[in-house]
Amino acid sequence: MNTIHVDVVSAEESIFSGEARFVALPGEAGELGIYPRHTPLITRIKAGSVRIEKADGSEEFIFVAGGLLEVQPHCVTVLSDTAIRGKDLDDEKANAARAAAEEAIKNAKSDIDLAKATSELAVMAAQISALRKYRQKK
Repeated sequence: MNTIHVDVVSAEESIFSGEARFVALPGEAGELGIYPRHTPLITRIKAGSVRIEKADGSEEFIFVAGGLLEVQPHCVTVLSDTAIRGKDLDDEKANAARAAAEEAIKNAKSDIDLAKATSELAVMAAQISALRKYRQKK
């Protein structure tokens, strides 16, 4: 079987390490699909879901809040400050954080506050979208 080693790492821990047939994730310029023996690549990734088709055919979903992707012919590494396993995503927390970000946008007193709140809102929207994708696949 033709596989590629995948590591997904957050600032706190290793979220996933194993063999996969395919990896899909949100690249900066659009969705990326990576198969074994992919051309080497380093790029930034956006907030969204990483879908890993494992060697046994099962799938693993992980939410990342942006980060970096390195692809080598036999290894994929995803580095993100925040990465959460699909099964650990919490709908209530994500919706509460989105509401807080929307409130922060309304109350922003400077351009920096507005930019920070807008960025947080985008991450929370991506997390909610990832949660929906995860639930659809279950």
